[in-house]
Amino acid sequence: MAKNKNVLELVYGDDFVEYYIFPKYDFNDNEIELLNCLISNVNAFLEKYIRGYIWHRDQFNLVARNSSTLLNNNLQETIPPHLYGITYYGDNIEDEWFIVFLLNQLSREFEELIIRVIDNDGEFLLIEAANYLPEWADPETCSKRVYINKGCLHIVAPEIDDDNEESITVENAINEIRKNSSLTVASGSIQACITKRIQGYPDSVKENQHQTSVYVPIAVASILRANPQLISPAVQAFCSRDQIDMKACRAMKYFPPEIRVLTSVTFTKCLYAMLINSKYQPERKTGWNLPLPSSKIYKAHNLGVKLACGFEILVSQAKVIAGDENDKDWKAYQQKLQEKGYFKDLLEHSKEYNQLLNKAKEYYANYKGSHVSNTSIGQELLKLLQSLDHNPEEFKQAGTNLPADDDDSWLNISPQELNEILEEQYGSQSTITLNGETDPIQFTENLTTFLNHVSSLEGAEFPQKTDEIPEETASKVNFDPSSFACAVQNILNFAIPEDDSWDFDTDSDMSDYDVDENGTNGELNKMQELMDAMDKELAKTTIGESFLKKEDAEGFEDIEAFKPVNIDMNALKNILESYKSQLGEAGPSSNMLGPMGIHLNETKGESPK
Repeated sequence: MAKNKNVLELVYGDDFVEYYIFPKYDFNDNEIELLNCLISNVNAFLEKYIRGYIWHRDQFNLVARNSSTLLNNNLQETIPPHLYGITYYGDNIEDEWFIVFLLNQLSREFEELIIRVIDNDGEFLLIEAANYLPEWADPETCSKRVYINKGCLHIVAPEIDDDNEESITVENAINEIRKNSSLTVASGSIQACITKRIQGYPDSVKENQHQTSVYVPIAVASILRANPQLISPAVQAFCSRDQIDMKACRAMKYFPPEIRVLTSVTFTKCLYAMLINSKYQPERKTGWNLPLPSSKIYKAHNLGVKLACGFEILVSQAKVIAGDENDKDWKAYQQKLQEKGYFKDLLEHSKEYNQLLNKAKEYYANYKGSHVSNTSIGQELLKLLQSLDHNPEEFKQAGTNLPADDDDSWLNISPQELNEILEEQYGSQSTITLNGETDPIQFTENLTTFLNHVSSLEGAEFPQKTDEIPEETASKVNFDPSSFACAVQNILNFAIPEDDSWDFDTDSDMSDYDVDENGTNGELNKMQELMDAMDKELAKTTIGESFLKKEDAEGFEDIEAFKPVNIDMNALKNILESYKSQLGEAGPSSNMLGPMGIHLNETKGESPK
């Protein structure tokens, strides 16, 4: 049963961030009372940062949990009394890092707090500082070892832990930080990575927003003026609409288009990009008379239609019962449970299947009570429609003095700007020019070194250049069992060695294989026939002319006009031509050269001729 409960908790959503806040209290019987008091103090402190912030899905929220609460895994581990929160941020990852900023500020204000924050990837703070982690750190060994205290990141290394094991409990990690804070604090490089990621807040909150004017039904303008946060669920409801939602959009029962006003609306950049790029053409019979696309006010009308439809969809879901056939969230949740094997391939509607289904519905209904759903938002909208006073004259007067629309040129990023963003995030790469000075021999040597390098199971890596053989490996025999087995098999199968020194017409080492016990020419005759046929086919083509040749043909004076193929130059030429054909997109050449640290700059020359 514990396993099933774990599945119910974990499959609800993918893009989430969880946070645990551990106070330093001597709890007795009043755990929840002290924790609720702490929640009030925390919310009061964070209000100045959260005010005016538009959340993409869920808001930052905290609940009190006592020491009997288990972690979301199969281990029977209890953790100290704490404040807990979970936020699903959907498509806007900025919500996750804004929460990290809030928690960081909180740890500075309340220095006794120790905070843990994770997401569906685990200890994601370390992912941001992946280039500076100690050698022992990996996703498995770092679990439950990363915390925030006094504005600094703390990592409880295995050698610091008293048990000195790979795994650690949350309670032990917290105790180690309280006892050995100077030993657990992360290195300056790691701290700098996290600080850089959140340093723009709270000022960057405004930079991540976009303000523009839209023509919307007067009821929509009233609702957004009363609660600007409702812009987020309206945009998402419209962008994720289905055929059932489209029926509500054709009716427009709650937000008819007859009375529309011009009002200024604030989006996040993520929401604005979602809405403006979502294609929609309203039916004329619903009353949406839009101006021509060439009109200056077309965008304002077009965005207004989409917003109105989003609010209409939300209201249409107000009476949906959690877990019924019309609950889209429930259907998506049930599908994820099926994919995770929750129903154990049981026959649908069987007794055991229905038992599991009812438990899932119970958990889902309880979860909906603490999670912002379309049903609860629709109910809130119905109440606002009944309580708000819609005064057309007031909005028309306000519409004559609206602020100018924000520039939306940020929607279009040039290749150069994209490269600058990538270099700022991941650093610049080494370059190799494409002019005549490129050394094809050095190029192919680097490529060969990369391909021959034996990497670990964790992935391929480019070998470091070295001129000396390590002393510890100098006297060791390098035995590759796979290559040895392959060589033995080739001998048993009479495979031809990859060597151009033999010839069928001369007495060579291959003579041992010429005649079998019956006096026949065995496999060698078959190979000879195959190669003769291939020579005849190639003789009819000009394929040989496509290869670049070496100028000197030393050792081939007896063959008129013979020029051996320049292997290195051909390899470089073919790679560069493949790179050009990608037109800047991902392809085999860029994917192969990227891990080698080679970035081709095609603007400086042409491929070798």
